[in-house]
Amino acid sequence: MVRVEKIGDATLYLGDCLEILPTLDPVDAVVTDPPYGMKFQSTYRHKKHSTIKNDEGTTHLIEACALAANHSKYIFCRWDNLAEVPKPKSVITWVKNNWSMGDLEHEHARQTEVALFYPGKNHDFPGKRPTDVIDARKIGNSEHPTEKPVYLIEQILGWTRGGVLDPFMGSGTTGVACANLGRKFIGIELEEKYFDIACERIEAAYAQGRLFS
Repeated sequence: MVRVEKIGDATLYLGDCLEILPTLDPVDAVVTDPPYGMKFQSTYRHKKHSTIKNDEGTTHLIEACALAANHSKYIFCRWDNLAEVPKPKSVITWVKNNWSMGDLEHEHARQTEVALFYPGKNHDFPGKRPTDVIDARKIGNSEHPTEKPVYLIEQILGWTRGGVLDPFMGSGTTGVACANLGRKFIGIELEEKYFDIACERIEAAYAQGRLFS
């Protein structure tokens, strides 16, 4: 049974995106951070996050790249996923203020992540042509193991138009950014604990926005 919550201009679905996506109308923009084979589980935090569901391979990443979007898609992944996905028009580099774990002896410490850019048939840049680098301080991942900064997502949304879809919503950062910017949002999340966090965060973003209206 799919659960649906409507908060402001956000429509949030608790369920499997593979079942929900075929029921949705076409979207303008997709901004998402799908599972892409990291098998992520924090070993650094005192309070450790659980593993991410469906993170054993790149199936969901490839499916995200295949989604239809009238304006544009920005899809996060690792640099070494590039050989497995359709060739993007650009690769956006997110520069963080810390480094990721990996091979401590034979691999450079990564201080970046990437997002793939795919323009849609109605694409244009709303402002001037952006660069392919964003400098955004990484946050503490308090709500989700791969949580992105709201500022980072807001910058990406500034390159898009129309309503936004995130089929791997996590703790709702893209929805918070949409609420802050007055954009319609559709989010889908499989895990109930993260769905509930997303609902709370997006509701709080709308409430704070009304304080400044």
